[in-house]
Amino acid sequence: MPVDLRPLAEEGLAEFIARSNAEYRRERIESGDSPEYADERVASSNEQYFPGGVPAEGQLVFEVLADGETDSDPEVVGVLWLGVIDPVRPTEWWVFDVEIAEEHRGHGYGRAAMLLAERVAAEHGATKLGLNVFGHNTVARGLYDSLGYEVTATNMAKPL
Repeated sequence: MPVDLRPLAEEGLAEFIARSNAEYRRERIESGDSPEYADERVASSNEQYFPGGVPAEGQLVFEVLADGETDSDPEVVGVLWLGVIDPVRPTEWWVFDVEIAEEHRGHGYGRAAMLLAERVAAEHGATKLGLNVFGHNTVARGLYDSLGYEVTATNMAKPL
């Protein structure tokens, strides 16, 4: 399946950040965080990775493209955000967000996007690529397992 990446144009960045923030907040709350704490985490993430609404150095945001009928008409099927997780460890990269539009899921685009993420990170000097997946996202967990990602930590909670 031919898939490519194209840097997200500046005019699409604000929409991406808003959508990503909303999804991150929802996931944190669904995983047990209070709305207030989820809001703090969103604000902290924005300050670190998108100061002033633009990607910080070492942060890359791409559109995921599926080849169309001709080379001139690729279809945007998703988005991928990856980059350095901590400037102190510049060879450790992170997939912060990979989202394939619902109507395009189940066709291999997520797998292809992750393989491209690995290549991009390596081309930028990364020696390690990590990610977070919330426990309830079993489909994504299956994908990452099949790509060779290993669990490095497990957070557990029990509502009281």
